[in-house]
Amino acid sequence: MRRIERIFVSLNELAVIGLLGSMTLIVGANVALRYTTNHSLPWADEAARYLMIWMTFLGAGLALRMGGHVAITNLHDFIGTRSQQILRAAIVLVLLIFFAFMVYVGWQYMQRARFQQTPALRLSFQYVYAAMPVGFSLLIVHLLLIAKPFIQAGLYKQEQGASDAAPGAANG
Repeated sequence: MRRIERIFVSLNELAVIGLLGSMTLIVGANVALRYTTNHSLPWADEAARYLMIWMTFLGAGLALRMGGHVAITNLHDFIGTRSQQILRAAIVLVLLIFFAFMVYVGWQYMQRARFQQTPALRLSFQYVYAAMPVGFSLLIVHLLLIAKPFIQAGLYKQEQGASDAAPGAANG
């Protein structure tokens, strides 16, 4: 199971790195062309925008996995250890419900936008809006993979299976 998880995380990381690299190359080429030939690629800004949208949604699960999202820990730090575990379990449950709802909403957006096309690339907006259900589905998987250590001890999984304390010294 750990091997499958490592492969899953590595593929997610590679996808985000590939999107960032593609975005960098497109924007860099556009800037270079603009200054050397006085012409720019008409589709570059649009492509970079859509790559950034995909990168954001695909990278959100990785940030969640490492405790990189904003956390307000005042209440968590104030209560006892058992209460902290109950609070963390409730947070995981609320997040799962929210992520599942957002998969549904994203799917609805994607279906409604399938007949519209982007101005420069002439792609169906369905491919742009697909980032939302895909990204929130990945968030669900990442959350389920870190849920047990997070609920029990407030730990986030790091690379190579190591654990690190939750941000804000919220350890219980």
